[in-house]
Amino acid sequence: MGYTSTPYDDVGHTLLYDCSQLILPVINEMFGEHYDGTEKIVFRPNELYVQQQNGRQRKRITDSSFCVIKGNVTKKYHYEIQSTEDNTMLLRMFEYDAQIALSDGEIAGNVLEVSFPHSALLYLRHSENTPDTMMVRIKTPGTTAEYEIPVLKVQKYSVDEIFDKKLYYLIPFYIFTHESRFKVYETDKSQLQLLLAEYRHICGRLNEMMENGEMDAYTKQSILDMGKKVVRSLARDCKSVREGVEKIMGGKILDYPAKRILNKGIAKGHAEGWDSASLALIKNLMSAMSLDIDDAMAALKIPDDKRAQYRATLMAK
Repeated sequence: MGYTSTPYDDVGHTLLYDCSQLILPVINEMFGEHYDGTEKIVFRPNELYVQQQNGRQRKRITDSSFCVIKGNVTKKYHYEIQSTEDNTMLLRMFEYDAQIALSDGEIAGNVLEVSFPHSALLYLRHSENTPDTMMVRIKTPGTTAEYEIPVLKVQKYSVDEIFDKKLYYLIPFYIFTHESRFKVYETDKSQLQLLLAEYRHICGRLNEMMENGEMDAYTKQSILDMGKKVVRSLARDCKSVREGVEKIMGGKILDYPAKRILNKGIAKGHAEGWDSASLALIKNLMSAMSLDIDDAMAALKIPDDKRAQYRATLMAK
């Protein structure tokens, strides 16, 4: 996959949409929620149009805007991924939040009610001066409203903390923890081996989770593929780091036929029913991703009541 102007945003967005349940532990960490993975995630449009003072509209693309539904409770969330500190970020966050709130505002009689999302920032790099929270304060005639925007600092999390807290969504960005030592790794092979040993450990733990049924093969592969994309961008000028980590993480980048098969299969299944061409889709995904029957059906989100039938048919062939 080639370089893009927003590689880290692309990684976060891809992983959010392709493996959406990975974001729930991150939401728990940022907002003190207790989601257990059974909740429903509903994505919102990521294109917003901000009204400017000259009357024109400016299109803004958010990294993520979605709702989490648990029982009869629905909460809106919005977060942005930042690779560097930016003093305009707080202003942009408010612009995004206000547009998200306004997009589903309700008018009852002579009252307009808008609901702002729970918003957060994921900083891939931070300094000693990076705050743990930011705040938006809105002064209106006669009152003041304010809300906090928590800041998650990716570089603060060790490998053990990531796995203990199930923050697997952060794994592709873990290489930022080592960015300041890239030049050392390029000239000192013993130090480079320590970095590569850490990535072998990460891959080993992901493999164990897959073997134990804690993570499906598609999610594991997606994490590794997105990790490779981050490494390719961040370490593009550090050949030993880039090639060493890529080799350990292996796999293919997620702009591949398997992803198209997956997305097409899910759309087709919902549109036409799962009986029409499901066996062919399962077989194609198994071949493209080297998955077994159960992992392919899980990735395609085939309903549980259909899986035994398809499994028996495929195993009989």
